[in-house]
Amino acid sequence: MRSKIEGDPRAARREAKWSKILEEAWDLARRDGLAALSLRDLADRVDLRQPSLYAYFDSKLDLYDAMFADGNRQLLAFIAAHGPYADEPSEALKALVQVVVQFSSEDVVRHQLLFQRTIPGFEPSAASYAFARDFYELARRRLAAVGATEQNDIDLFSALVTGLAHQQVANDPGGDRWARLAGRAVTMFLYEVEPHTPTTKGELRCTRH
Repeated sequence: MRSKIEGDPRAARREAKWSKILEEAWDLARRDGLAALSLRDLADRVDLRQPSLYAYFDSKLDLYDAMFADGNRQLLAFIAAHGPYADEPSEALKALVQVVVQFSSEDVVRHQLLFQRTIPGFEPSAASYAFARDFYELARRRLAAVGATEQNDIDLFSALVTGLAHQQVANDPGGDRWARLAGRAVTMFLYEVEPHTPTTKGELRCTRH
């Protein structure tokens, strides 16, 4: 696909314009809020008349869809850039959680679009959601490595991660106050999902330790 674009100046110019539109759309959303993103302002920023924007997307919701895909690509790239993770599965899971929470902390608007239902009526397309599923699959493999394979385990883990991320974004955007709690949170999660056996004193003991 890349070689075709490089060999076609018009396709290369269109891709460059599309990338610029996304870049400016993110910037406007950070300035004004996702729901208040103005197509008129966006067109001005990319040197287009507003109707010409529809050569690149069908509607404002279609623009959000492109931003959703772009945001998930950024998430996958961010995770890849902050590896490699520890060989020990539980430590790798802790590192993943910390990285994801830090990702949310660095861009509140991106966090809102990817992990909250901020835009009324917006549902990502199957093509855009495929990038979110790539992240889900990555997390599922990390969970499977520590023995957490039940759907309830996955749901609990998802709630844990998004809870940390929401707290981080709401109370310390750009910081790491809740990201630093990743290790403790995963330790509690693992205690919950790992099998335990009673000791002779009636206490619980994890069979894996």
